[in-house]
Amino acid sequence: MSEEFKYGGVSGNKARRALGFIIVIALVMSGCGRQGSKTHGASERFPLGEVELPALNGSACAAPAYIAKEKGFFEAEGLDVTLVTGDFETSKAGLASGKFPVANGDFQYFPSVNEGLDIKIIDGLHQGCIKLVVPPSSTIRTAKDLAGLRIGVDEIGGSPMAITAVLLANNGIDPVRGVTWLPFPKDQLITVAEKGEVDAVALWDPFGSIAEKKGYRVICDIGTHPLFAGKYCCFLYASHKQIKQNPTRIAAILKAFHKASEWIAKNPAETARISVAKGYIAADDTAFVGELIESYKYHAKHDASNKSQAKTDAVYFVNELKKAGFLPVEIDTESFVENLYYDILGSHSTAAGQ
Repeated sequence: MSEEFKYGGVSGNKARRALGFIIVIALVMSGCGRQGSKTHGASERFPLGEVELPALNGSACAAPAYIAKEKGFFEAEGLDVTLVTGDFETSKAGLASGKFPVANGDFQYFPSVNEGLDIKIIDGLHQGCIKLVVPPSSTIRTAKDLAGLRIGVDEIGGSPMAITAVLLANNGIDPVRGVTWLPFPKDQLITVAEKGEVDAVALWDPFGSIAEKKGYRVICDIGTHPLFAGKYCCFLYASHKQIKQNPTRIAAILKAFHKASEWIAKNPAETARISVAKGYIAADDTAFVGELIESYKYHAKHDASNKSQAKTDAVYFVNELKKAGFLPVEIDTESFVENLYYDILGSHSTAAGQ
């Protein structure tokens, strides 16, 4: 290098030393930046950083997320949580990519897991929330009466259809050929039943409970029917990518959900009031929302003796979904659930190595 070469007004060896120093500083700074990105937005107040959870779906099923946010349970665990909208497909994509660390969901995820979706069940959330009903004037009295009839659902392959398919399979009716499935927007199902376009409708709450209050006959309430009573219908799923990257954060989110679930179990009416007042649930009848929330039994069995309740219920539903044609019959149920369930509170210290 000639004396004429200069860098920032410094020539020769001094220039080379200055350039080298700048490169070292740049590398150090870029490394710090990569480390910080693992816990985006971390601060003294929120050491586990910023988190987005897809919980704004307007249903009572997401009540633990609402309460954990409003009662400061997320903050107490060191999390700066923003609740965002997210339907099944959005949540599924977010869990797969790691954008969302956790999401509320049911066994609708199981077929996607079988096809390679890398997520884990880390606990159960609640019972109930789906009903199969028929109009007041219907002659249908039991599930066996549904053979050859038309059943309205919000989507083909969705959870209300899956629940009904399990019910049919356990009553000697082929869920594929034994009935006709007709999809309609969920808020229109009661109307199409009133018009006689379907013979029965499988409904998410609050629509199922609204129909019941209007005099519709309940053929199956998964909160009380022998096939489903006492079992989780909704689970808390975690991104396996996020478990490997930041297990402590996933464990903290679950702890906040546990606190919220226990609070809800003791305060269903207040949960309803908060959820409606804050706009999480659009409803005029807060007492009705409170009844729904109480029926979901948000105690969630978090004591040590029932630690594996979510795992046990997942085994049950995998077997039932196999009978109903939602999962291949050749699946090894025990292996499937062993791979799906993750005890994050018991294993988070070693989760990064999984």
